[in-house]
Amino acid sequence: MPDEQARREEALVEEVLASFDGASPRLREVMRSLTKHLHDFVREVRLTEREWAAGIEFLTKAGHITTETRQEFVLLSDVLGASMQTIAVNNEAYGNATEATVFGPFFVENSPEIAQGGDIAGGAPGEPCWVEGTVTDTEGNPLPGARIEVWEADEEGFYDVQHDDDRVAGRAHLFADADGAYRFWGLTPTPYPIPHDGPVGALLEAVGRSPMRASHLHFLVSAPGRHTLVTHIFVEGDEYLRRDSVFGVKDSLVKRFERQAAGTPAPDGRDLGDRTWSRVRFDIVLAPEQADAGSAG
Repeated sequence: MPDEQARREEALVEEVLASFDGASPRLREVMRSLTKHLHDFVREVRLTEREWAAGIEFLTKAGHITTETRQEFVLLSDVLGASMQTIAVNNEAYGNATEATVFGPFFVENSPEIAQGGDIAGGAPGEPCWVEGTVTDTEGNPLPGARIEVWEADEEGFYDVQHDDDRVAGRAHLFADADGAYRFWGLTPTPYPIPHDGPVGALLEAVGRSPMRASHLHFLVSAPGRHTLVTHIFVEGDEYLRRDSVFGVKDSLVKRFERQAAGTPAPDGRDLGDRTWSRVRFDIVLAPEQADAGSAG
């Protein structure tokens, strides 16, 4: 590259970086770093104007398809691994604390509360699954009253919010008992594709990647003085464990869902008739509350 061309490009970078000098310290740090990396990218790949326009069109389409129940920008962050990298940065390894993974775009506030042993399915289709475990701190002390939020897709691959009839199914919350234990009925997780009828799906197709997610069940677990955990558990033996579309699988979160033959007595005496079912144990360990890393506001 001619020296004069390099000088002009570098001068523009410095001019844009200087424009953030009046911002708060954290916002200045974030915007200067973002700008520098963005300009480095443009210069490294020698981005063409046609490619720039295609990128703007992609983002515009992502905005247009986003709704209250579908967040295309979260999907984009997920498939680029940015969501998992942010999770890694904000959930530093701490002793034997349970690992975190992606939040996903289908969490909904104000889920129904169920009692211990209740059923989150809400009529959603799928094989029953008995889920049980404990919530403790890293010293093994139980955390009574810990809030356990759970949600999942049905066997057809859809979350309740993907339907247009306002159903509430496959999600609920409950509280750990005096011993830190919890138990509930859900559905045996099955693989499903992330929404791929929009720009993110087109991107995956263009690069030859599958939109499929490994079978999983979402958890959000919180307790006073503990770091809030967002995680999943995954099904041992699932074919997508090594090619999950959002890079969310961690070995420590892969659990054995033990299949039970029809007629096998349920742990709580529930009459399952001639249906097969599964069971899994997930013991949750919460790290101490972490200091707020600050914001870019």
